[in-house]
Amino acid sequence: MPEVQETILEIDLNALKHNFEYLKSKLKPKTLFLAVVKAFAYGNDAQEIAKYLQDLEVDYFAVAYANEGVALRQAGVTTPILVLHTLAVNFDAILENNLEPNLYNAKILNEFIAFAEEKNQNEYLVHIKFNTGLNRLGFWENDIDYLVSKVKATKAIKVKSLFSHLAASEDLNEKEFTLNQINSFKTIAENFSKAIGYQPLLHMCNTSGVLNYPEAHFDMVRCGIGLYGFGNSEIQSANLKPSASLKTVISQIHHIEKGESVGYNRAYKSDRLFTKTATLPLGHADGIGRIYGNGKGFVTIHGKKAPIIGNVCMDMIMVNITDIDCKEGDEVIIFDGKITSAETLAESAGTISYELITGISQRVKRVILK
Repeated sequence: MPEVQETILEIDLNALKHNFEYLKSKLKPKTLFLAVVKAFAYGNDAQEIAKYLQDLEVDYFAVAYANEGVALRQAGVTTPILVLHTLAVNFDAILENNLEPNLYNAKILNEFIAFAEEKNQNEYLVHIKFNTGLNRLGFWENDIDYLVSKVKATKAIKVKSLFSHLAASEDLNEKEFTLNQINSFKTIAENFSKAIGYQPLLHMCNTSGVLNYPEAHFDMVRCGIGLYGFGNSEIQSANLKPSASLKTVISQIHHIEKGESVGYNRAYKSDRLFTKTATLPLGHADGIGRIYGNGKGFVTIHGKKAPIIGNVCMDMIMVNITDIDCKEGDEVIIFDGKITSAETLAESAGTISYELITGISQRVKRVILK
């Protein structure tokens, strides 16, 4: 591994491969695997990760917005890409880059049909999302007749898949709710397929759905957070390997006397005769938000916890190293899955790993470990 001389995010492709193979092992041989690489592949590096997963023969990718799919195409990704949150302003980019839009309401459906017809498309592949309880995006069950009439009336599009999204698949206390979602989707899929006259692919499971509800794997599953090493529970995460490690170095060490303060608004004031602090080159502009300040968050130096003191600055944080033997230039671990996981750090500030890892700024240098 490279010697750390600045703030870096190390991305371990071997860990990614392990997670992919572990999740795929839970599926039947013919069940397709869709890798979710939105938000820079959950804060990692979408282009590098997508190219690597393409080499591992993943079946599909999903991104949130069209520009993310365009970036993958420009990087040489040829695998089918589903755009989960289609916006009309991006129709040209979708068509030009052979992306497959999710059509989730009447407005976007009608607008895309009109666009595809104007562009003389023949059976352009689209995906239809149904809302079964998350209440975020999607048609309702009583929209089936309307949908079918619209799709049958044009040759410009063809429905590649029907899908929905589980709202609480990681929470087994909500099992009844989840099973109701699954059963609702089964009914929707059966009625839609009969009416349309052919069988689109069906998919509903996210990472926790893959692990907790094998009866809902259907034709394809969509895995995001699990690919990057998080399973939404300690038991699940134990079988996965975090793909990213955020590391930095000590820029400067200060010796603070009793009564002296550290950082903006004098948020930390020393109450002991001697306090030693270290300043690190990362801050809320890099994804370590202010919620981690004032003793909530911490870093690890030589295996010991160093709490973040005072307010997190835009480009720097200060940590308490009074009881740690270290020097300027020494390596600091923010999270790595071995000493401190992103889940543990996020929980210290009352948030979740998703928010922490996807928030790592693009100005943080990515280092790919192959």
